[in-house]
Amino acid sequence: MICRFSGPMISFAEAASKGEKECYPLQIDDNKYIDLDPPGCFANHSCEPNAGIRADLELVALTDIPAGTEIRYDYSTTMDEDYFTMPCRCGSESCRGKVEDFKLLPPSASKRYLTLGIVMSFIVRKHNVKP
Repeated sequence: MICRFSGPMISFAEAASKGEKECYPLQIDDNKYIDLDPPGCFANHSCEPNAGIRADLELVALTDIPAGTEIRYDYSTTMDEDYFTMPCRCGSESCRGKVEDFKLLPPSASKRYLTLGIVMSFIVRKHNVKP
């Protein structure tokens, strides 16, 4: 485990009103977000992540991560709101060019994330998805 996310609970409306920091809140249910405290808010996105979120709050390493390496998880594993998107410039070979909801991931990516157990539980329940 890298860290356990923490911060105050906020609504979708509060998350959407954060402007350029709109990517800080972590969606944990349809209208529930955690407004992430440091260091959790500093983890970035990648389409080829070295970390993922298990048990909805635990950021865990998916590979050995050398000291000084940026921690990155796929934001799409936490998103199901039909609202937030952002351009992706992660630079990975499999970069999708856009960060958006889990349901819009390529099937190979969603299956991999489900198999690894790093998809938010509300998404798994809501869409009845299985690895």
